Amino acid sequence: MRRLPTVSDVAEVAGVSRQTVSNVLNTPAIVRPETRERVQEAIASLGYRPHASARRLRTRRSSTIGVRLDPGTDGMSGSLLDRFLHALVERADRSGLRVLLYTAADEDAEIAVFERLLDGADVDALVLTSTHYGDRRIPWLVEHDVRFVTFGRPWGEHDTTDRSHRWVDVDGRAGLHAGTTSLLEQGARRIAFLGWPVGSGTGDDRRNGWRQAMREAGITDLAGLDLQVEEDPQDLGRGGRAVAGLEPAPDAVVCASDSLALGARLALGPDVPVIGYDDTPLARALGFASIAQPLDEVAAAVLDLIGSDEGVHHRLLTPRLVQR
Repeated sequence: MRRLPTVSDVAEVAGVSRQTVSNVLNTPAIVRPETRERVQEAIASLGYRPHASARRLRTRRSSTIGVRLDPGTDGMSGSLLDRFLHALVERADRSGLRVLLYTAADEDAEIAVFERLLDGADVDALVLTSTHYGDRRIPWLVEHDVRFVTFGRPWGEHDTTDRSHRWVDVDGRAGLHAGTTSLLEQGARRIAFLGWPVGSGTGDDRRNGWRQAMREAGITDLAGLDLQVEEDPQDLGRGGRAVAGLEPAPDAVVCASDSLALGARLALGPDVPVIGYDDTPLARALGFASIAQPLDEVAAAVLDLIGSDEGVHHRLLTPRLVQR
């Protein structure tokens, strides 16, 4: 097995002391240019990489991002988070960063994890998912001057212009507007929305996209078409029963998630167009249209905002309607 090069090897090849090599790595400005160049050439020729653990102890920086591993409420929501984490880890690796996953049962437990990770200098920054109204994690991180980015915009009373809160989100309103508009262009008029009860930031945003498209088409009477159900992984037919109870039956249904779209599809059959959200494998398998979130772009934007203070402090990305 090939031995990894050490500081001593670099010093010997460059004809300098170990301390000079250390100075080139950590405080290059104090080293004469010709000496610095000789050491850098030795580092490149040997393929030397500074010892990460020693560097973390010295600088109190870990080159590590902490991300909560959320328990998915069902396989479909879990699929979205899995794809986001995969994209984030891939991009972080290419940037020389690591991703540390942690779990927490609730916000209090997660804030306790923050304290442990930051006290031990285990992470330099945090990425939060599943933002919501009254999210107590955000003011805690702002108060403690912790660098963080949320996948999800601030909801409710949080200030979306506060530069201490960097965020990336996907424009659910634009996604449902595009989906509803496509159905209107196909001749559908009685289009129902199947979503979560009012009070979910994400769900309300998607509902507003449907409302906007319907009103732009001159359809202002939406009585009975705004269906709100609690999503239950043990009862995926709950949304379907709500849709099936509409009289007269809808021409089409747009949904806040693919799991809700599954219930609508099973209740109404393949002849009534249904559009879901998140473009999960289920949507592809059953052949219904869905709104796809650009998760690779989300991951790239998250890492960009973590690493830079320049430019805007947030990104709102546009999803894509996948027709089937």
